[in-house]
Order: sequence, then C-alpha cells, then structure tokens
Amino acid sequence: QVQLIESGGGLVQAGDSLRLSCAASTRTFSSYVMGWFRQAPGKECEWVATISWRGRNTYYAGSVKGRFTISRDNAKNTMYLQMNSLKPEDTAVYYCTADPILSNYDRSERIDYWGQGTQVTVSS
Repeated sequence: QVQLIESGGGLVQAGDSLRLSCAASTRTFSSYVMGWFRQAPGKECEWVATISWRGRNTYYAGSVKGRFTISRDNAKNTMYLQMNSLKPEDTAVYYCTADPILSNYDRSERIDYWGQGTQVTVSS
C-alpha cells in the first residue's frame, strides 16, 4: 500500500505561481511512476503530468506544457508540481498518483494509488 498526501493548494490570481507537493509513505518510492491528475467541477478527471521512476523522463498535457514542471526527490519520497502563469481554467482539485507501470501514465482507470486531492483556485 502507498499513501499519498498532497499539499500546497490554495487561492491565487491569474498569472501567479503555486507549487504542489506530494509525500509518499513507501520505502520503494523510486519504483513508482508518479503523476498528477486534476478534476474541475462538472468535468472529467484530466491527466496533467507524469515523471518516470528516477525523474529522467517527464510528460505533460498540452494544456500545461511550458507552464508546469513536474519533479521528484527520491531521497525525500516527495514529488512536486511547479505551476507558473496560472489561468482560471487551471482551477481544479489536483490529485497525486503513483503506479509502477509507465504506460498507465495518462489512464486514470489504471492508476493504482491516489491521494486525497488538494484544491487549486485561480481567480481572474
């Protein structure tokens, strides 16, 4: 079992930055592909970004590419999402995910572990 705890959400204005963190309770953190999904009110869950086991490879949804940066620190069992140039359409609950298989990265139905979510609200 892997427990994931997100933090860092909040209310910001358009153009501001925010950094989300995800702390994982596992001794084998580096064996998991880590990612972020988000869900806005009335919308389906949307994949945001993924980082491979040791951080060598990162992947981004088109809507956030160039603005968001995913990273991880395996020594601290923690993953991050740096969000810059935030837009009102980025408003959502952001979920941290963990899965051992890279090919599952954007398929929410196949992800093994989810955090409880953290709210990000961007005002215009």
